[in-house]
Amino acid sequence: MSKYRPTVVLEEKSTKDAMRTMGPAKVEVPSPEKFLKKHSKEPKLPEKTQCSKDVRHSCTVKKPAVPAMTDTPPMGIHTKRDFIKTATAVPMKPQPTCVDTRKGHKQLLENSGLVPKYIKKKHYGEVPEYLQQRNEVERRVQEEYDNYVKEQRAKGAMKHLSDEEQQAALKDLKKAWEKLHHEYQGLSFVTDNISKKTRRDQLEVAIKQLENDIKIFERFKTIYIPSN
Repeated sequence: MSKYRPTVVLEEKSTKDAMRTMGPAKVEVPSPEKFLKKHSKEPKLPEKTQCSKDVRHSCTVKKPAVPAMTDTPPMGIHTKRDFIKTATAVPMKPQPTCVDTRKGHKQLLENSGLVPKYIKKKHYGEVPEYLQQRNEVERRVQEEYDNYVKEQRAKGAMKHLSDEEQQAALKDLKKAWEKLHHEYQGLSFVTDNISKKTRRDQLEVAIKQLENDIKIFERFKTIYIPSN
């Protein structure tokens, strides 16, 4: 058993027994004569007295004289003339806007992209500087490559074939093609062993290569070959 039991029992009897119902057990009952009357909560003006009436009709303070036209008006005070000047000033123009949806969404016309303001720039239509630099680098590289090719040709790395040499080479290629084609036509129709099949494949590859060389000689007029 707890040693605080007597204290708990005493607190329960002294505080909780009196508050078992809603609110305190003993409350002052309002008097029936103190009921809410009509217009009792409306604000009331102070009562007029005879002294206030006399002060209102008797003017003891003299008003200042009317200022002359040459007097400078005090700063920060707007006169009637200033109001007329402000009223007759040019009204501010509204900012041009554009409506881009049927629900009325609008934005400033300058930022909408519909105003041709970029073509009015000072450097409009000119090639940007970084593109000029890139084109200059490409031109320099191409020029160096062309010079290298010319030097190699001058050294004899490439030999230019004349028209007579081209015709002679083309004639030799056609003779070689006719010889291989005649041999190819004399092959057996039936390839029943590996050697016949291998020989047929070799002749087909050689004939195809000769046909490609003949096409190159007939197509191009200027031909270079290695000098070595």
